[in-house]
Amino acid sequence: MTMDWLPHLPIIWFVLVGVLFTGYAMLDGFDLGVGVLYLFVKKDEDRRTFLNAIGPVWDGNEVWLVTGGGALFAAFPPVYATVLSGFYVPFMALLAGLIFRAVAIEFRSKEKWGWWRQMWDLGFALGSMASGFLIGLIMGNLLQGIPLNIRGEYAGGLWPLLNPYALLVGATTLALFAMHGSIYIVMKTEGELQAQVRRWVNRSIAIFLVFYVALNVATLFYAPHLLETVKERPWLIVIFALNVLMVLNIPRENHLGNEFRAFLSSCAAMALLLALFGLTIFPNMVPSLPDPERSLTIYNAASTAKTQFIMLIIAIIGVPIVLAYTACVYYIFRGKVKLTSQSY
Repeated sequence: MTMDWLPHLPIIWFVLVGVLFTGYAMLDGFDLGVGVLYLFVKKDEDRRTFLNAIGPVWDGNEVWLVTGGGALFAAFPPVYATVLSGFYVPFMALLAGLIFRAVAIEFRSKEKWGWWRQMWDLGFALGSMASGFLIGLIMGNLLQGIPLNIRGEYAGGLWPLLNPYALLVGATTLALFAMHGSIYIVMKTEGELQAQVRRWVNRSIAIFLVFYVALNVATLFYAPHLLETVKERPWLIVIFALNVLMVLNIPRENHLGNEFRAFLSSCAAMALLLALFGLTIFPNMVPSLPDPERSLTIYNAASTAKTQFIMLIIAIIGVPIVLAYTACVYYIFRGKVKLTSQSY
């Protein structure tokens, strides 16, 4: 067996890490979106329905984040070190948000006191909103580029990370997750609550599209190098067009009552967005501005070929297990939410 493909291991791992984070965005994206919409329903029964729609799957969804982070650490350790140290405060805030929402899901229905449930309701909603926004904030800075020193370390502070472009990407991500979550809730509910949330779907799509258009306009001013990349790779326009078509297909399927197809369209739209993100910055993983030559790429930030090869074998074994587990959980808990005495 020849090993001529070993030089391509960084590309293989770039794709694999992208797939893992895309899986996280599609799966945990909808339960973060449910949290964004959570306070808009007022009845205790409806809020319990929201929680039980994601209750059996939310922790499994976050396995994709852990797996993606582990893959990034093994395949591109300098990227892992630079991103987690440079974005230390946003990542700690993201971790706090994920912890608070997880605790809220488990503790909220342990007591029937009104103040108790309201406290955890607020924690769940704020944790979800903060998490979605911070994910977008981090991605926005990576798209725009961050200052790196000669050692490939972040050379800025916290305030430069809170720039207008990154904040806009954060808001757009939050709107995207809200759209995704509303579609999932329509798929998991029935009756009056489903009819109410179904009306939210088109509104959430409209809000997302407003932010999406604003983001594309802002890119021309805050990240003109991305436009240059698109000019060099005109086939990226095809991915962009497919993404828009998938988003526009969601209200069509929602109007026809095809909840599952609407959800699949939303998943496809998110996957295409992340593909556009990855292919636009490729081969960079952490673009450096104003010194592009200091960027961390899939080549200068890659671990050794031996490490990547061994980890690829582990991934070939482990990723199908994660996929099988995910498919099994979603199959077992398919169908509409039914509240019982054992529900959240």
